[in-house]
Amino acid sequence: MKKIFNDFILKVFPKIFFIAFISVACLLPATSQSSNFPSGSTQGTTEMDKGNVRSPSIPNIDISITQPQTGNQMAFSVQLLLLLTVLTLAPSILILTTCFLRFSIVLDFIKRALSLQQVPPTAVLNGIALFMTIFVMWPVFQNVYSNSIKPLSDGQISIEQAYTKAEAPLKVFMYKQMAGDKSYIATFMNMAKLPRPNTLDDVPMYVVIPAYILHELTVAFKIGVFLYIPFIVIDMVVASILMSMGMMMLPPVQISMPFKLMLFVLVDGWGLLTTQLFSSVVH
Repeated sequence: MKKIFNDFILKVFPKIFFIAFISVACLLPATSQSSNFPSGSTQGTTEMDKGNVRSPSIPNIDISITQPQTGNQMAFSVQLLLLLTVLTLAPSILILTTCFLRFSIVLDFIKRALSLQQVPPTAVLNGIALFMTIFVMWPVFQNVYSNSIKPLSDGQISIEQAYTKAEAPLKVFMYKQMAGDKSYIATFMNMAKLPRPNTLDDVPMYVVIPAYILHELTVAFKIGVFLYIPFIVIDMVVASILMSMGMMMLPPVQISMPFKLMLFVLVDGWGLLTTQLFSSVVH
């Protein structure tokens, strides 16, 4: 019993005393609010001058929709709607009506042929294809700007005339790429039940674009197959050597990839690839 009392005096009693001291200290400021600290200071309040305080001004935005009163207003509304639609589809149009499609597919083929997974990234390959496309298509873009966009901005021609003048250089470019193989144009002309064209002007744009897309896909896949052949040979040789050595559990790609990279670098693969891609585009 004496031991329990001593433990209480030595352990519990100091804690109770400390808690009571803290409680009294917290209550003291509440009973002495009238005293000023530090000594000699005066009490006071701070108020804002309500006469000079103004609420923030937020502008009122009003959007009104009215019915067109004349035929010109109706035509302008339709033209504006068509223009916004074209701007929305502009990236797809630029990709499918230029040589970007061919360049991007071939670059992706060479990446897969080298058994590369992450290097170079797809964004880098698309960037390379984009700037190569700008380099190749620059004369066409200049022709479209000087004959269509600039006269339209100066108010010299209408939107219909600007579309016609912008359509012509792109149609000529796409038609030149298909100069050696017009089977796709004939296919789509037969599907649309159109008469046999005598000149390029007789071929509508909605026939030239899908024919050009299929032609570019065919050409890009042909180039990709030729790029794959030497690297497939390296993979077959490495796989045969590993099989003859009894190393069947070792992936052949892991061994053949350094040899393919060395071959690609030694023959200046990027330079040859870009040169042949530029040469494949008919001007």
